[in-house]
Amino acid sequence: MPKKKFYDTELKPERAVLVGLITANQTEEQEKEYLDELAFLVDTAGGITEKTFTQKMQKPERATFVGTGKLEEIRDYVKAEEIDLVVFDDELSPMQLRNIEKELEVKVLDRSNLILDIFARRAQSAQAKTQVELAQLQYLLPRLTRLWTHLERQKGGIGMRGPGETQIESDRRMIKDKIIILKEKLKLIDKQNETQRKNRKDLVRVALVGYTNVGKSTIMNMLSKSEVFAENKLFATLDTTVRKVVFDNVPFLLSDTVGFIRKLPHHLVECFKSTLDEVREADILIHVVDISHPNFEDHIHTVNETLKDLGAIDKEMITVFNKIDNYHPVEIEQDWEVDHEEIPQMTLADFKRSWMAKHNSPAVFISATEKENIDEFRDAIYERVKAVNQKIYPFNNFLY
Repeated sequence: MPKKKFYDTELKPERAVLVGLITANQTEEQEKEYLDELAFLVDTAGGITEKTFTQKMQKPERATFVGTGKLEEIRDYVKAEEIDLVVFDDELSPMQLRNIEKELEVKVLDRSNLILDIFARRAQSAQAKTQVELAQLQYLLPRLTRLWTHLERQKGGIGMRGPGETQIESDRRMIKDKIIILKEKLKLIDKQNETQRKNRKDLVRVALVGYTNVGKSTIMNMLSKSEVFAENKLFATLDTTVRKVVFDNVPFLLSDTVGFIRKLPHHLVECFKSTLDEVREADILIHVVDISHPNFEDHIHTVNETLKDLGAIDKEMITVFNKIDNYHPVEIEQDWEVDHEEIPQMTLADFKRSWMAKHNSPAVFISATEKENIDEFRDAIYERVKAVNQKIYPFNNFLY
């Protein structure tokens, strides 16, 4: 059977290489995990990762992020393999970005720019689109100079300003004006959302939080019997979705929010804080953890730090360890050789006796896709929603 060809009307997936640094504050294992996550981001954006490059340095090179020798090695590979895109795992300064593009002569992105691109693809509502556009402009503003390097020779000294500099200043003013307009638009959207939340004030509010791609939307669909978009991609959900749910005789509002991730650009967090109002104003948080991920403990830490930044870390919380059907416990010394097939699968009783249950009380262990232990999960939500309802809305006690 002949291979499928890409015709002119189709876009070929861009082939990418990834670049990361192993610094004094970051181990080789940690950087490998970060690059694996970066590869997943590239896949989510529609690209294909061909190779990764790493270098051990105390800190990034001020001018080119990596050393001169490593940059030449990347350049040679990019030219030989006709690579379309080079993605760096950390945010690049405008000078670094300009120097690297000049050396490699291909498109260069950093982690922040890649995440912004994914957010732009995923945004559906007016609010999400506005937030993403604002974040993109805030990211672009300090990097505007590199877009006008073709005019840099026309710049003069004092009293001899060239057209390149004039154009950059004009573009800066346009971007700043646009940023002001978008911020005003977001304020208006926030007021509308606040009005909607006031109209829902008589119901207990529960918010799903967690690292990106842990199964929040799948759990949302399961609990609310709705059809929220769920996909095995990072940031499948950007827009906050709210559904009314009733367990027995207890109604409550369940919201699904954007997933958290390490090294999330600060300006993106700022732009999405209005979306995360559902988290700040929730009565109960359901922290969903992908227990099958080898570094789920780091994910828990990242989520808790983000909740702390949002002022929501002290809220009542249920920790839900999802994907127990894919969990494989491996605690081995480096010199051991273990056949994974010989490691027994943990039972539900084993999970309940584990350190995960002791250090994250109350904790529930489920598989949303396999519908495993869902009744206990629903009971845990029911009991806490009922308790909060009786405390906040005592006039509703006749329901129980």
